[in-house]
Amino acid sequence: MSANKESWGSRMGLILAMAGNAVGLGNFLRFPVQAVQNGGGAFIIPYLVCFLVMGIPLLWIEWSMGRFGGKSGHHSTPFIVDTMGKSRLWKYIGVFGIWTNIAVASYYCYLESWTMSYVFHSVIGTFSGLDQEGVSNFFNEYVSLGISTLGIPYEPIFFFVLCLLLNTWILSQGLASGVERVAKIGMPLLILFGAFLAYKGFTITAGENGAINDSSVGLNFLWTPNFDQLWSPSVWLAAAGQIFFTLSVGMGTVQCYASYVRSKDDIALNAMSAGWMNEFVEVVLGGAILIPISIGYLGIDRVTELVQHGGLGLAFRTMPYLFYQWGDVLGAVAGVMWFGLLFFAGITSSLAMGTPWIGFLQDEFNWKRKPAAWSFGIFVLVLGMPTVLFFEYGVFDEYDYWAGTVSLVVFALFESILFAWIFGMNKGWREIISGSDIKVPGIYRFIIKFVTPLLLLWVFLGSLFTPKGGDWAAAFSGSWELDDSSIIKKIMNSGLKEQLAAATDAAQIEHLQDTMFFVNASRILLLLVWLGLALLVYMAYKKRVREGRI
Repeated sequence: MSANKESWGSRMGLILAMAGNAVGLGNFLRFPVQAVQNGGGAFIIPYLVCFLVMGIPLLWIEWSMGRFGGKSGHHSTPFIVDTMGKSRLWKYIGVFGIWTNIAVASYYCYLESWTMSYVFHSVIGTFSGLDQEGVSNFFNEYVSLGISTLGIPYEPIFFFVLCLLLNTWILSQGLASGVERVAKIGMPLLILFGAFLAYKGFTITAGENGAINDSSVGLNFLWTPNFDQLWSPSVWLAAAGQIFFTLSVGMGTVQCYASYVRSKDDIALNAMSAGWMNEFVEVVLGGAILIPISIGYLGIDRVTELVQHGGLGLAFRTMPYLFYQWGDVLGAVAGVMWFGLLFFAGITSSLAMGTPWIGFLQDEFNWKRKPAAWSFGIFVLVLGMPTVLFFEYGVFDEYDYWAGTVSLVVFALFESILFAWIFGMNKGWREIISGSDIKVPGIYRFIIKFVTPLLLLWVFLGSLFTPKGGDWAAAFSGSWELDDSSIIKKIMNSGLKEQLAAATDAAQIEHLQDTMFFVNASRILLLLVWLGLALLVYMAYKKRVREGRI
């Protein structure tokens, strides 16, 4: 008999926890950068289309799968999908729903620990008096395990362990007393902090506090539509990819959370509520902070240059400096709010990542909640330490690419096929609308069965065979050269090999050779973890057979 007898304390707590699972660092760091790089305001069109025909359907699919599996006492994806499929292989496809969360948590908690550290540094005034280069150098020293201004040896390791301890302790308290309580506190604070910073972003005036542009310049830069890019497949792929990041679909966390709802609880409206709350945070708040404030003080050319390296550079290398343009007190307060909202966005997501592993141990091996939670913390500590120690060698990025990008698409594709074509659309539709407080539009039967799987297949194939420079027109005309960002070229380490061949400096050559080693080693490690989890699933299956539960 499973030791797992938990449930959610309230409907609002469930919705906030689900929204917290979806609202993550990508809402504030990745979304505005993606918008800038893919047509500005025009990006919203494919983004919303992908949300409606892929995001919402996947949310309904995963909530339905979770509740369906929960009726049979399953709280992790291997046996949730096993109850819906006709082949014994499905449980091993479900391994992705545990593996992805552990692998993502291993680097995500490290990133989350940066926000925790930067809150402390904002409080004690570390960034006061530093110019932009000084703030950037602080970040470089931090990730390279340099000397801390706090006097803590190996500060990144300290905060990584501290962050993991906090996550693990909250998970050990259970769903209602731990995860749900944090969501009820963290999500309102996140929105409050975000609203204040968005207000500051909307009210920047040129000539005040060192600003060189009004807020309208940054907002126009972000949202002025470039309709020339609207028909680019690369833009649509970017929009679809952002939907994965922003909704946390294809991971197994939604199924796990939904497995704890009661059999007649509404899932259609709950899924919509969590999904649209995430969209509000991402588009309204996420679009009003990072880019507008940066352009207000740095100008378009400088921000365009920084954006090429993603949102992390702006968030950690630049924003602390910009906040102090408002004065020491307000700069410290803004720093606490910015990194505080990032921390709440991070921890509500990382807590969700622990639940599939905990549910699996409770269901299959009769573990109690507390030891299961602490085993997750230890697992993530061991697997995540290479991302801390070897950050400069690309281990962090490899974890993010394979577990936080490719795996999401692969698992989402499989689960959409399972739900609509193997479990069956008739049964699946009944599961979606059962207990629903809203009328689900009938057109979604067609969308879930045909449009969503085809769109997911297109996203996967587009990532697998990405043409050089994203030039799809040249690719379709017969000149199809793979880009280094494609999955195939990534596996072959083509980009690194090209850099190595072009390098002439001995130190650079040595660094690239070390990077090649650590990149390959991290992939092998992730593969071994997946195989180990698959073995545990096999052992659990044999245990079920012996106990007569199958």
